[in-house]
Amino acid sequence: LKTTTQFNFVVLTHLASLISWYLLRTILLRMASGYPGCDIPGVCADPDASTQDFIMQQTMLRIRDPKVSLDFYTRVLGMRLLKKLDFPSMKFSLFFVGYETSEDIPENEEERLRWLWTRKATIELTYNYGTETDESFPGYHNGNSDPRGFGHIGIAVPDVYAASERFEKLGVKFIKTPDGGKMKGLAFIQDPDGYWIEVLSYKVPIQLEK
Repeated sequence: LKTTTQFNFVVLTHLASLISWYLLRTILLRMASGYPGCDIPGVCADPDASTQDFIMQQTMLRIRDPKVSLDFYTRVLGMRLLKKLDFPSMKFSLFFVGYETSEDIPENEEERLRWLWTRKATIELTYNYGTETDESFPGYHNGNSDPRGFGHIGIAVPDVYAASERFEKLGVKFIKTPDGGKMKGLAFIQDPDGYWIEVLSYKVPIQLEK
């Protein structure tokens, strides 16, 4: 009887904790109604159950020269080429890069393609044939001059200062150094096509200069 009573007490305590958390969460969500966005349907509610298996799989960037861009994203940023897809009849190729270990990449090409679509936050580099040798090609708009649109992608590193020192040695162009501007501890660099890349740390908080 004593054991049963103790078990019931543990179960009830656990249930009480769950109920308390649910009530606290509900209260906080209601209190957050004044937070920007909470007046928009869905923002302060749980996502629809039918979307629970959705993932953010890719961001596509058009590139002028695949040799130059692939060197940057692999050798400089440390990503791996996950998969290449060629479409010669339409005169373009796709290069998917991301932060994955070599051990996780399937050797079988069909398995590799299926695996690719399950990876989160990959970069899809799109190469339209001939742009690297076309002297009249003006380059791609990076979204950070008028008319503004796309802004940047971002990577998280252990140490922004150490990463930036390495980038500088490799000749990477900086938009913002870690101590430049009012926000300290983050940097912005550019890839070969001029797209901005934010470099931030998941260990050290950003310091905002007043």
